[in-house]
Amino acid sequence: MFDSPSAPHYFTPDHDAFRDALRDFVSREITPHAAAWDEAETFPRELYKKAAELGILGVGYPEEYGGTPADIFYHLIVSEEMGRCGVGGVAASLLSHTIGLPPVAAHGSAEMKQRVIPPVLRGEKIAALAVTEPSGGSDVAALKTTAVRDGDHYVVNGEKVFITSGMRADYFTVAVRTDPNSKGPAGISALLLEGDMPGISRTKLDKMGWWASDTAHLRFENVRVPVANLIGTENAGFKVFMNNFNSERLGMSAQACVYAQVCLEEALDWARQRKTFGMSLSERQVIRHKLMDMYARIDAARSLIYDLSWRLHHKVGDPGQLVARTCMAKVLSTQAMQYCADQAVQILGGMGFMRGTRSERIYREVKVMMIGGGSEEIMKDLGARQLGI
Repeated sequence: MFDSPSAPHYFTPDHDAFRDALRDFVSREITPHAAAWDEAETFPRELYKKAAELGILGVGYPEEYGGTPADIFYHLIVSEEMGRCGVGGVAASLLSHTIGLPPVAAHGSAEMKQRVIPPVLRGEKIAALAVTEPSGGSDVAALKTTAVRDGDHYVVNGEKVFITSGMRADYFTVAVRTDPNSKGPAGISALLLEGDMPGISRTKLDKMGWWASDTAHLRFENVRVPVANLIGTENAGFKVFMNNFNSERLGMSAQACVYAQVCLEEALDWARQRKTFGMSLSERQVIRHKLMDMYARIDAARSLIYDLSWRLHHKVGDPGQLVARTCMAKVLSTQAMQYCADQAVQILGGMGFMRGTRSERIYREVKVMMIGGGSEEIMKDLGARQLGI
């Protein structure tokens, strides 16, 4: 069956060994429980510690904090293999630190890094990113949450919405406006808020998909945050979040390809077994063509992702063009996911409409992948500007 290609020019034997171990972990610890966790709208917190023991949570972080230095292809493997269970909500929350923690690792003080990173990588604490607001999503420069300096504290007021791991998180990397006179990116800063700080309230949000992931609406009412919790430089946080988004988008692209592949596998298996009028569905040309179209879209998106990753790893290419290609990768891969989910449900027929099939679940989760991390429209516009179109 079609699988992630064995590509020695991208993946070394060490990469392959890590992939095998991670695939075994997912098939043993996650996939058998996937449907039940989705229905329960949660998964056990001890899964974080199990993932930490395998080294999944520490990929790419320095050894001094309990991590394992790794190149971009290890990150791709994590995204791909975590998607194999076909439950986006588990991957989203289990790996929320991959978007919440990088700003701390890259721009936090030595004290902050030592205090925050190790317990997250051990699976004892949960980190999340809090940028999106009710009044605007992708337009980060227009955020309204304020942080006003008061002695050795900032006083934070505002709201964040659609926050992955928002109900469970112990640490929030929050985008705030520290310059009230600036209405654009120049006045934005990054702050670390701890979940038990007085003035933080959380409301659970119900969603179309990603049921197993807790998603929250956060409210900050006069939250006093020590100045030492500033991540990087005051009023220079916009670039921190933009760089973070590029990494997030690449990971989402790789994961979207796997979700598309899961749909293809389920559809092919069903088409081979299901007989109508004396023939299996897979013997019918119209079905074979659907399956080939699915195959082609997955292969095209994955080829772009791997080539882009190689260029990023080797620092080959104009930075603006690499950003544009990242945008294209997210659009192409999530469109492949959308197409494959739709076609798989169609091929499965009535079974595709039933809860419990992987394709039905992924069908519900398509839109969060096309919107989260930067909507398709934003990606196309950002890419166009980078290419001078």
